[in-house]
Amino acid sequence: MSSMSKLSFNSLAASHFYSPSLHREDKIFVNPSLTRTSPRRLPFSNSHAASHPPLLRPRCHLALLPQFLRRFLLGCSYSIRLNSPLPRFISDPRPKPDMSEKTETMEMSAEELEKKKKKEEKAREKELKKQKAAMKKEAAKFQQPSSVSKKSERKNQRKDAEEENGEDYIDPQTSLGEKKLFSRMMAKQYNPSVVEASWYAWWEKSGFFVADAKRSNPPYVIVLPPPNVTGALHIGHALTSAIQDTIIRWRRMSGYNTLWVPGMDHAGIATQVVVEKKIMRERKLTRHDLGREKFVSEVWKWKNEYGGTILRQQRRLGSSLDWSRECFTMDEKRCHAVTEAFVRLFNEGLIYRALRLVNWDCVLRTAISDIEVDYQDIKERTLLKVPGYEKEVEFGVLTSFAYPLEGNLGEIVVATTRVETMLGDTAIAVHPKDSRYQHIHGKFAIHPFNGRKLPIVCDDILVDPNFGTGAVKITPAHDPNDFDVGKRHTLDFINIFTDDGKINGNGGPEFEGMPRFKAREAITKALQDKGLYRGASNNEMRLGVCSRSYDVVEPMIKPQWYVNCSSMAKEALDAVMNEENPRIEIIPKQYASEWKRWLDNIRDWCISRQLWWGHRIPAWYVSFENDELKELGSYDDRWVVARNEEEARKEASERYPGKKFTISQDPDVLDTWFSSGLFPLTVLGWPDETEDLKVFYPTSVLETGHDILFFWVARMVMLGMKLGGDVPFRKVYLHPMIRDAHGRKMSKSLGNVIDPLEVINGVTLQGLHKRLEEGNLDQAELKTAKAGQEKDFPNGISECGADALRFALVSYTAQSDKINLDIQRVVGYRQWCNKLWNAIRFAMSKLGDDYTPPTNVVPEIMSFCCQWILSVLNKAIGETVASLEAFEFSDAATAVYSWWQFKLCDVYIEVIKPCFVGSDSSTASSKRFAQDVLWLCLETGLRLLHPFMPFVTEELWQRLPQPKDSARKESIMICEYPSVVKSWTNDKVEQDMDLIESAVKALRYLRSLMPAKERHERRPAFALCQTDEVAEIINRHELEIRTLANVSSLSVSSSVDDAPIGSTVSVVNENLSVYLNVEGTINTEAEREKLRKKMEEIRKQQETLSRTMNASGYKEKVPPHIHEENVAKLASLMQELVSFEQASQHLEREVAAQ
Repeated sequence: MSSMSKLSFNSLAASHFYSPSLHREDKIFVNPSLTRTSPRRLPFSNSHAASHPPLLRPRCHLALLPQFLRRFLLGCSYSIRLNSPLPRFISDPRPKPDMSEKTETMEMSAEELEKKKKKEEKAREKELKKQKAAMKKEAAKFQQPSSVSKKSERKNQRKDAEEENGEDYIDPQTSLGEKKLFSRMMAKQYNPSVVEASWYAWWEKSGFFVADAKRSNPPYVIVLPPPNVTGALHIGHALTSAIQDTIIRWRRMSGYNTLWVPGMDHAGIATQVVVEKKIMRERKLTRHDLGREKFVSEVWKWKNEYGGTILRQQRRLGSSLDWSRECFTMDEKRCHAVTEAFVRLFNEGLIYRALRLVNWDCVLRTAISDIEVDYQDIKERTLLKVPGYEKEVEFGVLTSFAYPLEGNLGEIVVATTRVETMLGDTAIAVHPKDSRYQHIHGKFAIHPFNGRKLPIVCDDILVDPNFGTGAVKITPAHDPNDFDVGKRHTLDFINIFTDDGKINGNGGPEFEGMPRFKAREAITKALQDKGLYRGASNNEMRLGVCSRSYDVVEPMIKPQWYVNCSSMAKEALDAVMNEENPRIEIIPKQYASEWKRWLDNIRDWCISRQLWWGHRIPAWYVSFENDELKELGSYDDRWVVARNEEEARKEASERYPGKKFTISQDPDVLDTWFSSGLFPLTVLGWPDETEDLKVFYPTSVLETGHDILFFWVARMVMLGMKLGGDVPFRKVYLHPMIRDAHGRKMSKSLGNVIDPLEVINGVTLQGLHKRLEEGNLDQAELKTAKAGQEKDFPNGISECGADALRFALVSYTAQSDKINLDIQRVVGYRQWCNKLWNAIRFAMSKLGDDYTPPTNVVPEIMSFCCQWILSVLNKAIGETVASLEAFEFSDAATAVYSWWQFKLCDVYIEVIKPCFVGSDSSTASSKRFAQDVLWLCLETGLRLLHPFMPFVTEELWQRLPQPKDSARKESIMICEYPSVVKSWTNDKVEQDMDLIESAVKALRYLRSLMPAKERHERRPAFALCQTDEVAEIINRHELEIRTLANVSSLSVSSSVDDAPIGSTVSVVNENLSVYLNVEGTINTEAEREKLRKKMEEIRKQQETLSRTMNASGYKEKVPPHIHEENVAKLASLMQELVSFEQASQHLEREVAAQ
């Protein structure tokens, strides 16, 4: 400290430092906020204290010091290095070294000493930061206006001291299921994991999700598409939940008796595969080693331990499901319903057993549905990995070979991509008009391996004479097209494969027991040896692969149970397509044509599966002791369908009186889609006449993906109409399918599959990699997948929270039939949540602790900006509700977002800030209006947003002050959804504000042209108005424009000559231009070029419109109202051109001045 500083300090002691009221002890009172119980003081050094007389010793608040000393104490003394000495008149807060520690220190290693040193330095730095912050707070406190009472001052001191306590910003621990406890102060930033804690358990415990069939409110019902019990939440589930919960929360708030039913699907194949793999991995056993009973027991054990993960994860997403009605497709009630449905349909002749061609999986040894078959497009010869084969298998090759003709008539050449199936060939087809083969019609070819005679048949349906050789080998038991040919020509159906994909006895002893693709090689070699091989060529093809086992699907003929869908399909088709009386509406409408295409061409539905996990088919086979064929099902007429074994035995006794027999239940199970197709009925209690079924059936809407329109939706409609007497739902909303940001289908092997919980909670790149490593990818796929993750998520995924994810997914629904999901968009909505958070923080700071919200507002007596924000809020409410009614969820989300972001936060909150400056009576009414409307907007806006973002809206709504004279609902989710208030609408105010906002945007644009370091300076602005009406609006709202545009002043004139020198210009419209004083900081020439291009564009528009209006016959062809619009548009263009010319002239003057 300089001698001058010392002199000033000492000489001013009496006049500046002494205060009898503060005379307690020889210390400066500098930091009262460091503790909650007593102020913390920094004592003077003893030597300094001794040099002053008792009454003149310094004893004052820091804020009362002269400015240069305050700066010195707050800046110099606490900005010094930690290892530098403090000024001598301030005692050193650093702890004195403890001599007892010397010995211990000497015995420490260098590494331990370094660690200890760093730890002590961090502690000192933290302490000094606390003291510095406290001193600044103390200084600011004493700079308050003198008009503040001592009582208020003391209250503020206590409040400020408490605010410094970090615990005031931390929510207390809330017991599970109890209403969330809040911190005293709102955290300074939005934290999704904190905000989304506790609310769901409280909602659920409070019974807010539960529907009551006895309520008089109109019902609104959605059945959650039952996710697989094996499943973990994926982004498709998240989309489904986000949309459905938005609908349900909106309808609940709109007064409906809402029911959203949760459930799980037993997922026959998927679950069996998972458990089989688990047993093999842990015990090296197959299901056949265990036997059926023990294996099914293992599946139930697995289901109870691991199943239903996805439903627990639904809670994390905020899904307001009625958990009291949770069901499982294989629980007791659903099993009873499935059996009843089968029996009733069988008794009506709609279920039957037949030998048909099915998609067969040789690994799982079962028939699979079409939806479980993925198709790979193969362009040319390709080697692929197939389960059970060490070597890769060749596909995409067309093999040609010759069949010798009987009677030495030569040979006939055929071609196939599955040469192994030639062992089951029973004919060769040619076109009846193909002259090449007319001489052999009705003749025979001879099979080279078994001597079987193959008839030459004529078929103009299958055969194209211009493709290949014009001759087609027919294998009725292993090809769908050949199956139909076999039916038409009464051919033999010879199955050559065992259930596990090996050649059976029908294939001949030379190949029996060979796996089918090894037989492919052996047969090719054998044909070559016999001189019948004619070569191979690349062939484009589609290869069916099972989505569960990755095995190549083999068409095989098997006896199966089928549902005759013809009559039911006609009713389902009419329910949608009947224009006079449609019973179901499909949204979007384009999928109605897809519905028609499927149901017009429907085939009977194969409902049996050769699995052990699932609903056992309620059919028993009757066997007699003297049966020649002992295999189960050998005689088609021996099946008895019944609800249980006792009933089956009774029926068999009536059918075969006096005969001794045994009965065996069909080992097959029902297709999972059969029980899923009954779901809207069974979850409400069918076949019993329950109260739920009477009140809640039909349901209101089915929301699902468009990819299962036929496989699930159509079957629910057919079964619902047949068994329930009505359609199962009134509307079907089909959401888009989610792809990654690059438009690729999500695939584990690409590494682009997104787990919603990783978006909600955040995950590192290493965490993403770990999830891949725990999967079933081989090393090559794992490498590719990791590379994909490193490219798309180099820094992992940031924590976004459920609200941001939900809002992003709902916003995406406008993207046709696919969603290209970019995680950065979700991150953007998480940041927007912070905007909402800060809006409430601002409001809480301006409303105050004693604020009482209004019970009613009268816009007419309020300020312009208050009237405007209520009017645009009204419009946002109308747009949101209309969009939700039309299932335009993206438009609804946009309407809510736009009001919050661009109207409330960007404009209203900014424009009312001057209302809270000062406390005189002249501003009291405007302040009260601003407070009331701010509260009303936030409360209404949160209710408007709640269905999309349930967690943050509940949290913020609960923090808002509540009206004193009216009972508020417990939760925002049971409040009334906002509706349009007619008295709030004010079109004139909105038009004026549109002009104001346009002027503000133009001024902000001019500011953006300035150098970065000068953009925040407040500059004078000028408005050039071409009409008195515009001038009046700008003058009347000069304060709003100055506030929003951040300009120091705003002058208004109708003369371009009044535009100040040193300013640049932006044309708002034909009647208004704005100028900003930039003092030569922008490139004037560049701005002139922009104006020139704009004028050129306007002239072109003007010329085009003029030509149109002057064209021959214009007045006769164009309606009067269109002509009036064109006249007005032409006048507007001409005036706008004048404004741009004036702006250009102004810039020319600027250039000349420079």
